[in-house]
Parts: sequence; structure tokens; C-alpha cells
Amino acid sequence: MHILVVVNTAASAVTPRRRDAVLRHLALGHDLDVVGTERRGHATELARSGLAAGVDAVAVLGGDGTVNEVAAALVGTDAVLAPLPGGSTNVFVRSIGLPRDPALAAEHTARSLGRRRVDRIRVGTVDADGAGPRPFLCHTGIGWDAALVAEVERLRGRHRRLRFTAHGGPRPATVPLYVQAGVRTFVSGWDRRRPSLHVGSSDPAVAVDGYFTLVMNSDPYTFVGPWPLRVAPAADRHHPLTAVAVTDMSVGSFGPVVARALLGRRGLRPGRAVAVHADVEELTVTATGPHPLPFQADGDHLGEASRLVLRSRPDALSVVDPRPPSRQR
Repeated sequence: MHILVVVNTAASAVTPRRRDAVLRHLALGHDLDVVGTERRGHATELARSGLAAGVDAVAVLGGDGTVNEVAAALVGTDAVLAPLPGGSTNVFVRSIGLPRDPALAAEHTARSLGRRRVDRIRVGTVDADGAGPRPFLCHTGIGWDAALVAEVERLRGRHRRLRFTAHGGPRPATVPLYVQAGVRTFVSGWDRRRPSLHVGSSDPAVAVDGYFTLVMNSDPYTFVGPWPLRVAPAADRHHPLTAVAVTDMSVGSFGPVVARALLGRRGLRPGRAVAVHADVEELTVTATGPHPLPFQADGDHLGEASRLVLRSRPDALSVVDPRPPSRQR
């Protein structure tokens, strides 16, 4: 199999030693072309060039953002996406069953590609103010959640200027960094007095005002170290989207919501502070206040918009399937 390997050398877990180990495993039985990203959005361009050259698969050594960029080029094609853990959290990689060690994940991936073990999945898309659909593999967050992600990126950039990592990249997006950003945006970075957005759909049952919404294409939402943060366990890549809207951000209501997501296996249940709508093919999120809404896709802050349309696209993307045949669909 002809594989294009896209490497984000600025990703927090990518070092020359790990990259070389990954390439050694992928080269067993496969032909490789290796390219590196130089800027945001570059992975999409590199993947499109690989498609034009006739590659069969695109392996990605980077974080969820780089995987998302490559997926943007592969959606609607027969080329296989082969993600590898190179970021801080690697939600998509871990959710499809690959190990957290890059070399071991590459070994599993090379074996699965050699045996043509592939899963054809749905992806979500988000269209912000008519700019065109952007795919997401795991989730899109709109409102406070995206403001938190923006704060994490700001803190990582600040630490990049003050304290370089071993390979010159930004500070890893660690759990303490997310906690710091979460507390800051909860206390002073978001208006918790009045809802900022409305979630609606052609289905009249999907209509709710909230402070932020998570639109899930899979589960879990993220990982806190080894522990998954479960928001909507029923969400998966073979069914339409699940929308979770937080409708009360008071301390007494929001604290238990976070605890249930982190400690519970059943995710969030509908109640006074949370609305959950599953199997949604399309929904619209609009700003109810004077300011546009921040939004993020697969952990990358993408900007602000006043109106976002989210859709589920079936049979959209081929992804390497490392699971044993007995567990495959």
C-alpha cells in the first residue's frame, strides 16, 4: 500500500526518535512518502497533493487538530485515514482503539492496512456563517466550551514564548492547563447570567437556549489522563449527531454536570441543567446576544460566528480499523 505520512513536528508528543520509530513500523510492507507540516491548514494541502499522486492512505502523526485537517481532504474519497498519537490527548486515535504509544500504534496500523481492515464512518460538518462545511470527527463545541479551548491555546502560546519544549513546540495541553483555563473562563471569561445561544432543528423537539453546546460525532468527549470524559456514550461514528446543551451554569448546577461526565459511565442525562438530543441529522446554533459565538472543532479553536449549521454526513470517510475481526462491524 502506498502511504503518505503527514508529520506535525510541532505537536507536543512528536520527537525525532518517535517519528523514526513510527516510520520503521509503517514501512514494513508499505511504500512511504513523508512530509511535514509548516503552518496551520498545511496538512489539508499535503493530503490533497497526496491524493492527486494516487496514495492509498494518509497516516497522520500529530494531534487531533492535524488529524482533522487531513480528514478534510479525505472526506468523500476512498483513501484511508490512519491517525497516530502525536498530540497531548489524541482523542480520535484512542477512541478507535489504538494504543497511546506512537510506535505501537504504528505497528497496529501497518498490520491493519496490510490486511485492508477499514471502517467507513460518518463525519459531522459545521458551516459557520455560510463559510462552507468543515468536517469534525469527534465533536464541535460552541459557546463557553470553545472559549475554554481558546484560552488553552492562548496559554500554550504564552508558554511557548517563555519556556520552550525540548523540540521547540508549544507547551503540551496538559490536564492542569485545561483546569486553569476552565476556571478562568468560568469565573470571568463567560457571561453566566443569561443564555448566549439557541439550538434548533427541523425537529421541533430540538429547541433549547443554553450557554454552550457540544455536538458529538463520537464518544468520549476527551480524556483526563487515562480517564474518559463521557458526555454522550450513545454517540458514535455510525449514527447521526448527538447534541448536548448546558442550560444552567450556576456553580450548584454545573459542578455536578462536570462530575457526572468525568465519573459516570452513562454520560450526561437530560435534566434542569442539561438538554440531550440524539440521532440529529441537522441542527442550527444561533447567537442570542450581541456577540458572535466562539466555536471549536476536534479541539481546535476556529473563530467566531453568529449562525452555525451542523450536519451528519453518512458514509463519508474510510478509517483504519485496528480492532480484531470479531469486534469489527
